[in-house]
Amino acid sequence: MRADVAEIVEEMARILVVDDDPNIRQVVRFALGDEGHQVEEASDGRAALEQADRFHPDVILLDMKMPGMDGWEFARRYRARYGRRAATVVLTAAHDAGRRARDIGADGYVAKPFDLDVLFARVDEAARGAARRMTTTVRSPSTHTDPTPAEDSPPGSASHFAR
Repeated sequence: MRADVAEIVEEMARILVVDDDPNIRQVVRFALGDEGHQVEEASDGRAALEQADRFHPDVILLDMKMPGMDGWEFARRYRARYGRRAATVVLTAAHDAGRRARDIGADGYVAKPFDLDVLFARVDEAARGAARRMTTTVRSPSTHTDPTPAEDSPPGSASHFAR
C-alpha cells in the first residue's frame, strides 16, 4: 500500500465501539470522531454483530463484560463470520487486560480508565494493522498473524500481540 493511501486509511478508520456503558461509548465516539474517524456504537455483542454487518468496521473497540452477548462470544462469532477483517482492541477495567486480549486473539487492549492519548495510539496502530492485513490478505489469503506477544513491544499495543 502506498504511504499516502495508508495515511488516508488511518485518518478515516471505521471504528465500532462495543460497550454496555453509554458514557464510555459517548466519550469514545466524540473523541475518535474529532480525530477524523467514522464511529458507530453498540451496547452488547448481539447489537455489535448487527452493526458489523452494516458498517464493516476497520477497528472494533470491545468491552468484555456486557449483559446479553459478552465480548468473548462476540469475538468468537465475529471471527467465525468474518475472520480477522477488523482489528480488535479490548477495552477493560480488569487487572488482566492483556490476558483477556490474548484470549480472544485481539490486536491490543486499553485498560479502563484510559487516557485519550493511549486510546488514540491503540486505535491508530490497530487501523494501520487492519489496513496491512487487508492488503496482505488480497495478495496471500493464507497469511496469519500470531496473537502471542512480541517480546520488545509495549503492553497493549497491536505489535505486542503480533510478530
